[in-house]
Amino acid sequence: MIRLATALAALALLTACSGRPSLDDPALSDADFELQEFFEGKTVAHGQFQDRFGTVRRRFEVAIDGTWDGETLTLVEDFAYADGTTEQRIWTLRQTGPETWEGTAPGVIGTATGTEKGDVFNWAYTIDLPVPDGTLRVSFDDWMWQLSDDRVLNIAYMRKAGITIGKVIITFEKL
Repeated sequence: MIRLATALAALALLTACSGRPSLDDPALSDADFELQEFFEGKTVAHGQFQDRFGTVRRRFEVAIDGTWDGETLTLVEDFAYADGTTEQRIWTLRQTGPETWEGTAPGVIGTATGTEKGDVFNWAYTIDLPVPDGTLRVSFDDWMWQLSDDRVLNIAYMRKAGITIGKVIITFEKL
């Protein structure tokens, strides 16, 4: 019983020590990330999923075609995984305020919400994510930093039942 309590306390401590970005973090640039400006047109992304121990479990490339009609940003994402599988996800995003967004895509539970602040965009949602042996319901705490006019770095923290299971690291490049 004491070992179990000690193990749970150690797990709680490790979980508490894992830092996450915040919209209150100091800005590192003067850039103003405008989602619709960056993702309108063609973009390519390269990424990988790492489990909670840092082991790379899956790599992928994504071709993204974005259209902005002044109210709605539609992102057609065509995933090609290193194992040869493919997937398409179509996001429909709507700007709800000067710095806020909401969106939907197949598999997303409810509505995704996001906030831009300076060179950062934070996006949160729950999705039934296709995996090689079915689907996995996970929550994403997705952070994007605009590094330049044509590059964005994305780190998405994944949780299942409140426990971090890994992260997705992606670089986006505007074509």
